[in-house]
Amino acid sequence: MTDQLQKQATRALVVPDPRTALVAARDHLLSRQHPDGWWKGELETNVTMDVEDLLLRQFLGIRTAVETEQAARWIRSQQRSDGTWANFHGGPGDLSTTAEAYTALKLAGDDVDAGHMTAARDWILEQGGLEATRVFTRIWLALFGEWSWDELPAMPPEVVLLPSWFPLNVADWACWARQTVVPLTVVCTLRPSRDLGITVRELRTGRRAGPARAEWSWNYGFTLLDRALHRYQKRPLRTLRKHAMHRAAEWIVARQEADGSWGGIQPPWVYSLLALHLLGYPMDHPVLRQGLAGLERFLIREQTSDGVVRRLEACQSPVWDTVLGMQALHDAGVPSAHPALRRATDYLLAEEIRVKGDWSVRRPDLPAGGGWAFEFDNDGYPDIDDTAEVLLALNRMDHPDQVAVRGAIERGVRWLRGMQSADGGWGAFDADNTRQLVRKLPFCDFGEVIDPPSADVTAHVVEALATLGHDDEVVQRGVKWLLRNQEKDGSWFGRWGANHVYGTGAVVPALVRAGFKPEHRVLRRAAKWLEKHQNADGGWGEDMRSYDDPEWIGRGDSTASQTGWALIALLALGRHETDAVQRGVQYLARTQRADGGWDEPQFTGTGFPGDFYINYHLYRVIFPLTALGRYHRAGQ
Repeated sequence: MTDQLQKQATRALVVPDPRTALVAARDHLLSRQHPDGWWKGELETNVTMDVEDLLLRQFLGIRTAVETEQAARWIRSQQRSDGTWANFHGGPGDLSTTAEAYTALKLAGDDVDAGHMTAARDWILEQGGLEATRVFTRIWLALFGEWSWDELPAMPPEVVLLPSWFPLNVADWACWARQTVVPLTVVCTLRPSRDLGITVRELRTGRRAGPARAEWSWNYGFTLLDRALHRYQKRPLRTLRKHAMHRAAEWIVARQEADGSWGGIQPPWVYSLLALHLLGYPMDHPVLRQGLAGLERFLIREQTSDGVVRRLEACQSPVWDTVLGMQALHDAGVPSAHPALRRATDYLLAEEIRVKGDWSVRRPDLPAGGGWAFEFDNDGYPDIDDTAEVLLALNRMDHPDQVAVRGAIERGVRWLRGMQSADGGWGAFDADNTRQLVRKLPFCDFGEVIDPPSADVTAHVVEALATLGHDDEVVQRGVKWLLRNQEKDGSWFGRWGANHVYGTGAVVPALVRAGFKPEHRVLRRAAKWLEKHQNADGGWGEDMRSYDDPEWIGRGDSTASQTGWALIALLALGRHETDAVQRGVQYLARTQRADGGWDEPQFTGTGFPGDFYINYHLYRVIFPLTALGRYHRAGQ
């Protein structure tokens, strides 16, 4: 054997040291903290964000050649070999996303006979053309005369006048949906049509949808309602319509955040700008000026070999990334009084939301204070998931102002307890946001529009309350909710992360914190499910297709973040010496990059199950570090 071959063979036999991986990941995460104390990784989604940003600017008359060129360069880079665009890495082509991307590239001047455009167009037509796209895609087309407003579902602005007890009122929608729907009722009522400069009629098949079924069903009932609303749209009660449009404008303006956004997320942001502009707000009005300026902070520009690319984040996650990062560092042995953790604590204390938001519609007697939002600026919508993780993080910190820390924790506990839904679980933003009726509207063909309790959020709240010493009816009702919602295979569904690996990774530590012994039947079944779904390489992965196809549940390429979730659950059960945990830890150590991070092109975060997915760029550091830290502690 030559010396070179012997060196290669020796390297192949070297087992990576988990402790070395732990230190490298710890240092990597510390190096990424902002001077103001927070962490934030990119929140990567799909190209519809970039397409709709260009279309918004085209509609407002402010699109520039430079913006278009840079965004188009990014959109092209995301096209797959079959000519399509997917909603997540490695996923199947999506018709609406591909149609929107094609439109943007044609707007940018791409030759329709170029190979990439021909491939996209052929695929779109094979899948049913523009006629088969989602409602939101056809709304964008209607804004430019490329689709008829008459062929879109009707949503009158009078919905903002409905009282909270009346079906289909604004409070029945999830927070992200209501902030999107209210401005869209204005847009769809005013029915604008402006010049796009191009046409995409070549994406039509010419097919017409078949007639609605004659027999009674919810779908047929809402089809009849839609017809009635269309008739009303043509001949509304003028005084009522004027009042509704005025109230809608007030509703929208009242919910603009300090950074110019609406809810810190893209959909309500762009539709609110459109609605206010159509209502006569001039482009130099402070609300519009601030809204457009705020988008700049959500833009990422990168130099590539092809030139600068420009892409838009759908949202940003500084509070979420910070609280998870704080706990990961503490698990990795960083002292609770470390300067980095004290800066992070200062940041969290300043981010507490002390005003009431839309959540108070369902909980009017619950005092404000004690809630935290996901984003930099979102005072109207503190969320339950972030708040639970904030409490877990603050409880572990050694901060000089313990009065402030304990006060924040006490207010957070009060708010979490008050936001429990009637069934014992917790949703993300609202309590008892469970009315199914809005899901059946023809308008709602993309993404979840209500916010019912989920296993992952409920688990995080149970874990936080139990860690802080609560073991009363509130916690027990949460535990019972989790037990009722365990899947037959022993896992839990993951609403905000992919998917059953995420849900199970959240619930198991929560039940252990709540007093369940590792040998409890419920936890044994969960552990068995995790061990059964470990990949041959030692990691865990679950593809986003698991939300649509049960065959994908627990299956997918191994990722660092999902391996971290599985290990966190198994380590909570004291299984650090098992083969599954040892192999999982070795997977993390073996796949770590030289800088202490991990590569993870896969999307493991969820916006809307089945429709919209996220790649949180810090997940690939935070969760492996948490797992490695807890593994190291377990072996001491």
